[in-house]
Amino acid sequence: MSQDSVTSCYHCGDPCSEVKIEVDSKSFCCEGCKLVFEILQQGELCQYYDLEQSPGVKIKSSSNTKRFAFLDDAEVLSKLICFKDDSQTVVQFHLPQIHCSSCLWLLENLFKLSTGIISSQVNFVQKQVTIHFQEHLISLRQLVELLTSIGYEPSLNLQNLEGKHSHTVNRKLYYQLGVAGFTFGNIMLLSFPEYLGINTSSDWTHSLFFGYLSLALALPVFIFSANDYFRSAWLGLRKGFLNIDLPISLGILVLFTWSCFEIISGTGSGYMDSLSGLVFFLLIGKWYQSKTYEQLSFERDYTSYFPISVTKIENQEEVSMPLTKLKAGDVVLVRNQELIPADGILTHGDGYIDYGFVTGESEPVSVLAGQQVYAGGRQVGSAVKLTLTKQVSQSYLTGLWSKDTFDNNQEELLENTVNKVSAYFTPIILTIAVLTFIYWSTTDLATAFQAAAAVLIVACPCALALASPFTFGNTMRLLGRLNLYLKKATLLETLAQCSTIVFDKTGTITSAKETAITFVGKSLNSEQLSIIKSITKNSLHPLSLKITASISQPSNLSVTNFREIEGAGIEAIYEGKIVRIGSSKFVNAAAASNSNLTTHSWVSIDGEVLGAYQFNNQYRLGLAELILKLKQSGYKLAVISGDNESEREPLTALFGNDVEIKFNQSPLRKLNYIKDLQDQGDKVVMIGDGLNDAGALKQSDIGITVSEDINNFSPACDVIMDAAGFTLIPELLKFSRLSLSVVKWAFAISFAYNIVGLFFATQGLLSPLIAAVLMPISSLTVVVFSTLFTWLYAQKLVKSKLTQVDSISTNSQTTKNEQSLSGRVA
Repeated sequence: MSQDSVTSCYHCGDPCSEVKIEVDSKSFCCEGCKLVFEILQQGELCQYYDLEQSPGVKIKSSSNTKRFAFLDDAEVLSKLICFKDDSQTVVQFHLPQIHCSSCLWLLENLFKLSTGIISSQVNFVQKQVTIHFQEHLISLRQLVELLTSIGYEPSLNLQNLEGKHSHTVNRKLYYQLGVAGFTFGNIMLLSFPEYLGINTSSDWTHSLFFGYLSLALALPVFIFSANDYFRSAWLGLRKGFLNIDLPISLGILVLFTWSCFEIISGTGSGYMDSLSGLVFFLLIGKWYQSKTYEQLSFERDYTSYFPISVTKIENQEEVSMPLTKLKAGDVVLVRNQELIPADGILTHGDGYIDYGFVTGESEPVSVLAGQQVYAGGRQVGSAVKLTLTKQVSQSYLTGLWSKDTFDNNQEELLENTVNKVSAYFTPIILTIAVLTFIYWSTTDLATAFQAAAAVLIVACPCALALASPFTFGNTMRLLGRLNLYLKKATLLETLAQCSTIVFDKTGTITSAKETAITFVGKSLNSEQLSIIKSITKNSLHPLSLKITASISQPSNLSVTNFREIEGAGIEAIYEGKIVRIGSSKFVNAAAASNSNLTTHSWVSIDGEVLGAYQFNNQYRLGLAELILKLKQSGYKLAVISGDNESEREPLTALFGNDVEIKFNQSPLRKLNYIKDLQDQGDKVVMIGDGLNDAGALKQSDIGITVSEDINNFSPACDVIMDAAGFTLIPELLKFSRLSLSVVKWAFAISFAYNIVGLFFATQGLLSPLIAAVLMPISSLTVVVFSTLFTWLYAQKLVKSKLTQVDSISTNSQTTKNEQSLSGRVA
């Protein structure tokens, strides 16, 4: 065992006291760290220490065993718990202690420490953990106590209980910045005689006094303001890693040491003004970077996703209402396959809730009137009414949608890129700094110290930390303002690499709003129309919505056992009679299925086929131009539809003979078609309406859901697109490629600053202070560059969208003629 392992705590790395605390030949600084090791050892989780050296957080022992007693209170529990049923409970905690891969590994293996913990997922960047557990085996209080015992005490405060998310302010950074700024200004004032070239050598006492005064003023900067850089560099060295803070720390240390030598020896006045200015500008860059991340995080939490609307009941009328306007006490209608927007009480209907979106369990649970339902559940069956008990938490719903955001190492966009660069970059810079010092020390030792410090400081690749996240984050934000919403930033890179685009037909390239509908068959009486409407109102399928809107009769009949079969149709029971609406095969209308209708939905009541609703499909405005743009850009196109082949001719006229068009495709066949394309090496974008296309959307590299006024929030998709912006798909793809180019150029700008700075620094022509000024300027340049180019292209998108709207309003007759191809009925 090395000397370091004897003197340093095996768990947290802090120095051990003279009183040895050892377990299995491993030393610990306190009983708390030893206890954590024993807990992990008992749970066979000591791999935690293999991922990082001394990864743990020092345990602060507490004799107060009742400080988490408030977690036994039922009212507190109801406010902290995200979801609860008979089998499991879900809770989300903020853990500020998360800092490395060992933390992530340990927290995602909590189930090994308690049989009551089912699973846990960590959001590394936001330092959050979502835990699924069984309350009859481990209570919430015991769970918190377990987390605390291993060094990860959750941050619990009043905001948690009130359902609010506080905006954390890094007060320490502001204090450090204030101290450095105050010191920088005052030392500059003391150094004015030197700046002005006034000879103060005759008054040695005066010069000595101001030198020591500058040293006294600089000490808080060196000890407090620069502390984070020293700490980060030391932690990196202790773990055998050269991070980007090491050259900065060495530069500060060299500058401080040489200044102290000059002042104490009386050979000069030192460079305390440069030192304090250096730290001040470094902290400005750090503050700017943290504000950038905070802004991107805020945008993503609250405005990055589609503003889902729900149906609110007002004065017995159904009104479409955006989520943001709902409040506790409102009554909402949730149809089949719609998500529950907020926690509430079921007041009407048969609740059959699929919580797979929340828990991963695909088996729906039955909920009776008066029972609690939770946000994120999906109603399966007939429409139900809920009375909301909590205000809508949009961030919670979007969190559910993007809960797999970090499955593909999303944090690389934020930190790992810089760390990967620094693994090679830092040793090179250290070598250049040493060679620069050696070269200048032969002629001028003061210049050697200054030049070496300038090299160490100016070469920091801080701008790299902003290039990827800011460019991609800003792109996501701008696209969100155009009603194009991406699940995560990494999708932009994937989107830029896609080669094949597959379209669904109904509800995707056809518009539900423009579809003309007629019923062909037996004459329907008022009761039959009411039955049909009472059933179709429960479905979100575009054809069901159109049927519902076409019937004027009331939809207040009580239907039961509603179910929707993907790719087939819908079924329910009314007064003991089975009612089916869907494909000819589904309603057993084989004899009539030969009718060459464009698109149709057959109706049967109690086994009697009454006829079919036929739809004169209208393709979306601008579809022909969209297809042309995609083909000119080199994309391979395909169309897959669940309908029959009656529309092959108009679709071929629109897409061309070179585009593969498949009909009679079940949801499974759609999924397998995507998989076959991927097996051939294609990267596939699937564009559908989020209903029968869920499997294909999930299988594709990028799944895009096109939503009409009633927004289908599909967990299977990667992008949600407002149907009004459908024709912006070519621009979306182009924007993704542009974003990648902007990132590459931003990297080039950052390296250009470093190269130019090193050129002057190695020649002794660049002071450490100027080097420190260049750091935030380089970061600012990267941010301005990425913002400007992404913003300019976003403006082109806005103009394109406005032009399309204007074209629709002024050339409506032309567009109708263009789309009349789809109106052919044999």
